[in-house]
Amino acid sequence: MKATGRVVLGDNLTVLRSLPDASIRLVYIDPPFNTRAVRKRERIRVERDEAGDRTGFGGRRYRTRKEAGAAYSDRFDDYLTFLEERLVEIRRVLTEDGSLYFHIDYREAHRCKLLLDDIFGERSFLNEIIWAYDFGGRPRRRWAPKHDTIFWYCKTPGLQIFNRDEIDRIPYLAPGLVGEEKARRGKLPTDVWWNTIVPTSGKERTRYPTQKPLAIARRIVAASSYPGDLVADFFAGSGTTGVAAHELGRRFLLVDNNPEAIAVMKDRFAEIPGVEWEDLSAPPV
Repeated sequence: MKATGRVVLGDNLTVLRSLPDASIRLVYIDPPFNTRAVRKRERIRVERDEAGDRTGFGGRRYRTRKEAGAAYSDRFDDYLTFLEERLVEIRRVLTEDGSLYFHIDYREAHRCKLLLDDIFGERSFLNEIIWAYDFGGRPRRRWAPKHDTIFWYCKTPGLQIFNRDEIDRIPYLAPGLVGEEKARRGKLPTDVWWNTIVPTSGKERTRYPTQKPLAIARRIVAASSYPGDLVADFFAGSGTTGVAAHELGRRFLLVDNNPEAIAVMKDRFAEIPGVEWEDLSAPPV
């Protein structure tokens, strides 16, 4: 089955309000975390140069050159109001058996959980998934924060899709205790997901800051949608949700108001047929 996709540059609230009721099976969003900072990722290119500033393998010399990266503002004067308008619309466009996966960090998770309970209802809350990773520095005066939170909400309690047999399995921590057959098959993940961040020099890495691992998106798409379904991400960033949806035979709708994000996605989707591009950033004349 050929998956098709639509990528929109523009305000996600405008796009959401244009969509019909109950038209999307799965929404994943990774909104700005309201860290009150400008998020940047600087790119560095390394070139062989015997007069360079860096020594590599075998004593070879290299020169590093800084290139422009991507950046976006991560600050909103009224963060919860900003989210509320969009979450109300997301609930409206979900199918009755549809799901929202809401990705946030520790600074805002507690406030966002209360907001989600108000909009979706406490009975629609299914899981608080902890994505744990181990990379980067360690503060000296507190525990190192090395996790994000993903809240899973359904639209209608009891109708949610959970494709248990389609979820990737992980190794047992003590395979000798479960027997050879179980150890070979592996176990289903719990609500704590250990997964590295996207490696700086990995093939998966784009030039977009805060890019999330494809393995996380694949697990969500496989668990909570069917082939041919429409999967949406209204804070699309580097387009990881779209890549996962395409690989698993789903259609996708991606929205972002940052032209740099669209440029990254154009590079990333260059080999994917059937992707439509739409620019709603310019006001109508």
